Amino acid sequence: MKDRVSIDFKDGVADVRLIRADKMNALDPAMFEGIIEAGAKLATMPGLRCVVLSGEGKAFCAGLDMGSFAAMKAEGDAVPGVRDLTKRTHGIANRPQQCAWLWRELPVPVIAAVHGVAFGGGFQIALGPDIRYATADARFSVMEIKWGLVPDLAGTQLMRHLAREDVVRELTYTGRIFNGVEAREMGFVTKVVEDPRAAALETAREIAAKSPDAIRANKRLLNAAVATDAASGLMMESVEQQKLIGSPNQLEAIMSNLQKRAANYRD
Repeated sequence: MKDRVSIDFKDGVADVRLIRADKMNALDPAMFEGIIEAGAKLATMPGLRCVVLSGEGKAFCAGLDMGSFAAMKAEGDAVPGVRDLTKRTHGIANRPQQCAWLWRELPVPVIAAVHGVAFGGGFQIALGPDIRYATADARFSVMEIKWGLVPDLAGTQLMRHLAREDVVRELTYTGRIFNGVEAREMGFVTKVVEDPRAAALETAREIAAKSPDAIRANKRLLNAAVATDAASGLMMESVEQQKLIGSPNQLEAIMSNLQKRAANYRD
């Protein structure tokens, strides 16, 4: 993991960076493994309250490494190191899909900070987090069609909750490149900012200052909301709220607000 992904942890916020800057953080087998390993580490990290995901160098992630296309032909792999994509290796996902899906499954909010390019697999990885900040001139593309492929890093499941169906179809069928402003208008980007990583870290620190119990409950509810019926969703709200009311962190939220002081939440 260390030569592909770095994690700096401070005050409840994990600053996660793709660090293959010389290749615009392109996805090779080591990058796939590094991202999945980082996700597994974050999932059990004590005191974690929020994650910021960004890329070093000129780009967030340029997508599949060009050398991997030659490997597909020579070795017969659908994705580098993976022959059978139908095999579920990480819950409901296969190994490549897990690189994007794991950010949704983490119990805390994740903010993607996008600059440069987020093409193909890189775009899909950026869709996994809860929130996305990007520069106006960042470039995005559902680029798989260029190579005669379909988006297969959970992209079809993630795009459909963010943009209109016809927009998703047009981008997927054409593979055209669009910028950060367009991405925000479509629904893929939350905010367009000059420095996405700085803005993401600021928001992450704000989230980390809230009750970790309520934040995690909110993520569970919002994850379920896009995939459940109304009756189940309403019941889930009630169950989560029942657990929070009167709990130590909920009482601390009340007292810190009444006393106009910083909260001292327990992890």
